[in-house]
Formats: sequence, C-alpha cells, structure tokens
Amino acid sequence: MTVTARQAELIRQSFHTLRQRLEPASMSFYEALFRRAPELRSMFRDDLAGQGMKFITTLDSIIGNLESPEALGDRFADLGRGHALLGVKAAHFAPMGEALLETLRDELGEGFTPELESAWRTAYDALAARIIRRGEIR
Repeated sequence: MTVTARQAELIRQSFHTLRQRLEPASMSFYEALFRRAPELRSMFRDDLAGQGMKFITTLDSIIGNLESPEALGDRFADLGRGHALLGVKAAHFAPMGEALLETLRDELGEGFTPELESAWRTAYDALAARIIRRGEIR
C-alpha cells in the first residue's frame, strides 16, 4: 500500500513533534518492543540509547522519502540484509510495528488521532514489506 500525500504530511508533522523527545521516545520504543517480544532482546546491543538514536535517524531518513520510497531502494536492501544477518525474521516486524505505534500514542497523546495512527500503520507496513523483500528476510 502506498502512503498518500496527506498521510505523509501527517507523519512528518507528528515526527517533528516527536523529535523534541527523541531519547525518551526511543527508549520507550525498545521497552514496548521487548514487552511484546522479549526473545528479541538478545539481538540488540546493551547500548539501547545509542541503538534508539540510530533507529530514529533511520526513520527520519525514510520519512523524508515517504512519497518516493524507490529513492531508498538500496537503503532498504542494506537494512534488510543487515537485519537478516542478526537473525531478524519477517514475523519480528509485527511486534516492532506495534511497539512503534504504542510509542507514538504515548508520546503524542491526544495528537495521535485515528487518522494519524492509520497513516503511521500504512507507512510502517509498506516500509516493513520493502525491507523484508529487498533484504530477502524469511
């Protein structure tokens, strides 16, 4: 599914708000992820703050290209292959997406409207599918 111009704008606006709380938001993301899938904790280094900032930086780059994801084709392939080498499976992307949505809901509060949630869900699902496909994750 493709992200619409309206969805892309909503995502960009909400991410701009989230930038003001990047470090706590990134830590909240990993806490939410490990509550959903504790078996994934061993795949991550001990420095979750650094890992979280890397995740947010990557997300920022992707958000900048929401309407032209083909511009990041090689980046998706690299992300996918890197994740596959760590043991990430296609099934791991579902709890990751839910953890991201929980983090956004917590950080944005009432600003996380049903329309915004739908936009993020659409974008995440499209992103995950690209990374899985381009990285040949099983």
